[in-house]
Amino acid sequence: MLDLISLSAVTGVLSAMATGAAGEAGKRGLETAGVLVRRIAGREVTAPATDPELTAVARMVHEGALRDPAFARAWTVLARTAPAGPEVRRVPRLPAPTRFFTDRDGPLKELVREAGRRADGRPRVALLHGPEGIGTSELALFLGSREAKRFPHGQLRIDLRGSSADTALDPAAVLYRALAGLGLADEEIPAAADDRTRCFRECVAELKLLLVLDHAYSAAQVAPLLTAAPGVFTVVVARRPLPGLDALPVPVGPLGRKDAAKLLTLLAGGSVPGGARQELPGLLEECGGSPYALRVAAPWLGDGTWGTAGAPAGDPVQRAAELGHRRLAPDTARVYRLMALRAWTDFGPAAVAATADITEAEAARHLAELADRQLLEPAGAGRHRYRPAVRRHAQAAAEREDGRAACEAAVRREVDRHLRFALRAGLVALPQSWRTASRARELGPGPHRDAGEAVAALSADLGNLVEAARAAADLGDTDTAELLGHALWPYQLKAGRYEELLPVLRAGVRTATGRRAGQLHFQLGMALAALKDFDAAERELRAAAEAEREAGHVRGRASAVEALGLLRLGQWRYEEAYALFGEAGAVYDTIGDGDEGAADLPRARALVQRHKGRALRGIPGRRTEALERLGEALRFFRGEGEAYNTARTLTDLAEVRLDAGESEAALPLIDEAVAALARERAEPHLAVLRDLRARCVSARE
Repeated sequence: MLDLISLSAVTGVLSAMATGAAGEAGKRGLETAGVLVRRIAGREVTAPATDPELTAVARMVHEGALRDPAFARAWTVLARTAPAGPEVRRVPRLPAPTRFFTDRDGPLKELVREAGRRADGRPRVALLHGPEGIGTSELALFLGSREAKRFPHGQLRIDLRGSSADTALDPAAVLYRALAGLGLADEEIPAAADDRTRCFRECVAELKLLLVLDHAYSAAQVAPLLTAAPGVFTVVVARRPLPGLDALPVPVGPLGRKDAAKLLTLLAGGSVPGGARQELPGLLEECGGSPYALRVAAPWLGDGTWGTAGAPAGDPVQRAAELGHRRLAPDTARVYRLMALRAWTDFGPAAVAATADITEAEAARHLAELADRQLLEPAGAGRHRYRPAVRRHAQAAAEREDGRAACEAAVRREVDRHLRFALRAGLVALPQSWRTASRARELGPGPHRDAGEAVAALSADLGNLVEAARAAADLGDTDTAELLGHALWPYQLKAGRYEELLPVLRAGVRTATGRRAGQLHFQLGMALAALKDFDAAERELRAAAEAEREAGHVRGRASAVEALGLLRLGQWRYEEAYALFGEAGAVYDTIGDGDEGAADLPRARALVQRHKGRALRGIPGRRTEALERLGEALRFFRGEGEAYNTARTLTDLAEVRLDAGESEAALPLIDEAVAALARERAEPHLAVLRDLRARCVSARE
């Protein structure tokens, strides 16, 4: 027992729970920890939100356990069954490098030397940098392929989308992709950036891993992923040196003339056609040693067209893109231009069909030709994307050749498609919620088999949905921008990804009025609460309650007040939480029989009773009342056949019983909750119940 109440052990348990890295089980464990801390402190103690606060609470628990044997036993039971931290379940691999690779021995030797440097406490980090199209990303892939045995735990590549400040991923979003790439489920990935950083470093501490951070924009973007773990080698790929990044610089320059000619010959099939020998020197000069330009030029070697495109001098990538554009059929060239008008993360036939106003079959043919011409890159699952410099060329060509009106119309069509997709998928993901946008019910559900598939589809397209909201705002269509934010509520509730949704929600609250303002303030408040920005979350939730009050939307106002109560509950401020749940209940009571929300009123009241019971659990001397409130909620959910809420309320009751050491009374409640969830695909909550059962067993010992 002494091992589990040591200061380091207590700190570790609290840290795992507080970061959210242990998923739903960790959150429930933290709630139980709050009850225990309140008991040993004899006063209200706010849940730790920073490292110093966590250290202070851990010390309080440690010292309390040393002087109070009963508290020590209770904490030991919780700690013994506390969920373990996240587990790496996937061995990622880099894509295969290009077949033809030449003239990179120098940079490759520097990378290998840094990868094999003796561990001395300093992170192994190299910065590969060079102009676009020069082959830095390919060099990183080649390193992963050649040195695969050095990294038995995997090779993970993350595209940081750093072609500009507007497209560059937020550091928290980069961390999400890193953790997801290592196989962590969404519910295991913490919401806050600092917690994700700790989680990532814990995950890779014992791994031998190659981490490629491609298309980096700044040192700040990559800093959270840098680790001194002895088996991790990080390769940052950028167009230029990144000020503030402490890394081995490995510049990559143009291919020498001999190697450029060798690559061009290989790409042309192993020999230069006789008629092309005369133009070869000029072509090599204009390609400027750019592997990308050479790949684009190779199919037309010998036809005399290179150098006639009129692209800016000294920019081989732009020249190559212009040459490729000029050789396209008119309809394909139009697709090439229009898809570049916005910074879509990637796109498939459906997106092209909407943007260009053509059929999906036609779109698929155009995409195939653009990929063959090296003007698009494959992005997996039948989707494609631009190289940043090629997109800039295509966007400028669209503005020049298609005109403003046609460009705006194309963007509006694609924005509308994204809006319809988000609304319909959201309806499948959260079909019963009154918060679902009314427009979604007008359109009807999407073609997804179930909620899980709908959430996965939204997740795959999240970057494009955020870009669609930006595009709508840029077009002055604030209604669509706001509605896109609202449409993403089911996704926000089910999957999180709060840091990527914040720009959409913040833009929405600046322009929204009435009930939509209440909805968007509510979403923003919930996102900020998950990110542990509690003061900002409270402001937004109070703004939501006020906007709903002004709009005369009673149910929305009550829900916002209820959310404030949940915010306080998560902060271990139990008396305030209880008062806010009471306030929410009083607002619900003003809904008349024929008013909006009347049909859902019994369920809303049952949820308030459940929340009151959870708050009372943390208030000394209110245990009996907590059981009564939870029992009232349970009777309603059982009667309505709501399996999920029945199981959650049974879990609450079991925890109250366990708080008093009544493990025999808790076990039947746990068993009933497990049975209720048999068909709900609710693995995160089943994990909670397994931990509770383990606590019951531990309490008997």
